[in-house]
Amino acid sequence: MMKPQLASEAPPPMHVAIIMDGNGRWAQARGLRRTAGHRQGADAVRRAVAGAGELGIAYLTLFGFSSENWKRPVAEVDDLMGLLRHYLRGEIAELHKEGIRLRVIGDRSRLAGDIVALIENAETMTRDNSALNLTVALSYGGRAEIVQAAKDLAKAVAEGRATVDGIDETAFANQLSTAGIPDPDLVIRTSGELRLSNFLLWQSAYSELLFIDTLWPDFNKGDLEKAVREFRRRERRYGAAGE
Repeated sequence: MMKPQLASEAPPPMHVAIIMDGNGRWAQARGLRRTAGHRQGADAVRRAVAGAGELGIAYLTLFGFSSENWKRPVAEVDDLMGLLRHYLRGEIAELHKEGIRLRVIGDRSRLAGDIVALIENAETMTRDNSALNLTVALSYGGRAEIVQAAKDLAKAVAEGRATVDGIDETAFANQLSTAGIPDPDLVIRTSGELRLSNFLLWQSAYSELLFIDTLWPDFNKGDLEKAVREFRRRERRYGAAGE
């Protein structure tokens, strides 16, 4: 009889996705502007990236800014875009040095031209790196992504480049912005909220979900290690019956 695999011996999740939530509440609890929470949240991003590499996680996807976040006050959005510019200008060289590949998914048409140029430069610079695959979702919405994939497939059928019978789950997944990236094994949401908030809806069909109370600015490697331990304890059956 095969010896049961202990949780400590199980491999880490290949792909971890994180909904980074709680920056505003972190700042409010300290009597600070929301911008302070976002700045502290940027430090948590650095800790998460470093922790993922140390724990052997191959893919890390971070929900940075949703399509719904454009509804926030203009001043807050401007502050967030300023932080994004600062990160793209100041952090990419270090990511490249560490062998990290950066990809950005989401609707770039709503981003400022200089930000789009910085993203394209970062993706080009790091595209051959393989130590960690880091994906950041910006101006991203899962429903919009699915609708766009459906439109692209419909257009392909109309133009004779595809057939209706040839459309299956693989063909559909290949039209998504995450094409070539494995579906997340584990989705973590910080701050105690219990929802996906339009994040990776297709891709998370069989992901393990973990909701933790830690506010994102306080998230550290220890929190990521606990999440990985919890993942290792779970039995993934993908709809099949258990023993």
